[in-house]
Amino acid sequence: MNFVDLKKLVLNYSKSNVLKNILLVGSLTALIKIVAFYKETLVASVFGLSELLDTFFIAMLIPGFINNVFINAFGTVFIPNYVKATKSNHNLREFQTTGFIITIGISIFFTIIAIIITDIFLETFFSGHSESYYSLVKLQFYYIVPCIFIWGLVSLLRGLLHINDEFKVPTLTGFISPITFIILIVFLKNYLGNAVLAISILLGNILEFLVIFSISLAKKTIKLSKPDFKNRDIKIMLKQIPAKVSSSFLTGLIPVTDQYFAAKLAIGSIAALNYGLKVPAFLTTILIVSLGKVLLPHFSKLVIENKKLAFEKLFKALKTLFVITTIAAISIIIISPWLIEFLFERGEFTSTNTHIVSNLQIIFLIYAPFTVCGMVIVNFLTSINENNFMAIVSLIGVILNLVLDFIFMKYYGVFGIALCTTTVFIVRALILFGYTIKLSKQNIS
Repeated sequence: MNFVDLKKLVLNYSKSNVLKNILLVGSLTALIKIVAFYKETLVASVFGLSELLDTFFIAMLIPGFINNVFINAFGTVFIPNYVKATKSNHNLREFQTTGFIITIGISIFFTIIAIIITDIFLETFFSGHSESYYSLVKLQFYYIVPCIFIWGLVSLLRGLLHINDEFKVPTLTGFISPITFIILIVFLKNYLGNAVLAISILLGNILEFLVIFSISLAKKTIKLSKPDFKNRDIKIMLKQIPAKVSSSFLTGLIPVTDQYFAAKLAIGSIAALNYGLKVPAFLTTILIVSLGKVLLPHFSKLVIENKKLAFEKLFKALKTLFVITTIAAISIIIISPWLIEFLFERGEFTSTNTHIVSNLQIIFLIYAPFTVCGMVIVNFLTSINENNFMAIVSLIGVILNLVLDFIFMKYYGVFGIALCTTTVFIVRALILFGYTIKLSKQNIS
């Protein structure tokens, strides 16, 4: 992409305020991630690659999995179909009320399921540990599990605000959780004991919900009435949910599988994987969050008006993103050892830990450009309800991840798990890109 193309792309987006919103959300997300990064360095210095940290990540697995698979899946299906309902002049109060009922129902149901299956989950996937190890997991899990319900409501409320082009204030609420986490770690660690990490997560999410709920009331985005499950737009949305949930479920199995194999290695392997992901996640999350929040409602509106133009804008954005993310990833790879030493090497986090995490980080950074572009494609395909194909791609990804984890771990240990994840995300992104090109040709012809 040359300078003229880039300038043209910037001008086109700025006219519709899309670029302004992306830059706004991106800059705020970057600031939030900086605060979150300080939180991670604080946790690293206090806990190192310890058993408490390993058990905390395991305690987060089921709630986090449910959030990514079921809660976020419904939220991403809700947005494009709600946008379509606004265009067809259907009763939005009925549609919104139905969305809240589904969200609350899904959240309560899976909170109960999470509590029921915890013991079976631990015995099946993390066998061979001491009773104290399992007790630590359960202690933290029961503080974290109420977050499932909170995440569901926050996701829907944020989605409604984004549809109404409200991005600044909802994004700012992202500061609440990491700041709460930092305050509790610094001042209440000794008082809260082994539950400090889990309680910090719970309290931060409660405060975030209260703020986002107050904002939604102030902006008058909450409009409720009697639900109508027979509404045509609602029926279309409900038909998309199984495919989107299946896709998210299968994609969500990848980190679970990785941590399952990591648990079979030395103590600290799970924590090492998570720290190796911190910087790559910082890079990709800023772009994915800022682009996803803005582009999903944007593409949902654009495909209704001009699908051909929507494809053209998508491909231009992908070219720009791939170049920018590749340059950023290579730059971080070059300074990887120094960066991990600077960020984490203090207290219980030793130079040996730095060497391990730095190499893991380099492997994860390789897939950064593909992950960012892949998620933009996912948002676009979601906006045109192409969730069935994404479910198939996710199935391919989880099978490939399982096979490669088993093979690579034998030869390369924890580094093999990282190499497997990188391979899977690259393959997944390439498949989605090829399918999107095929769809664009069908719409042009």
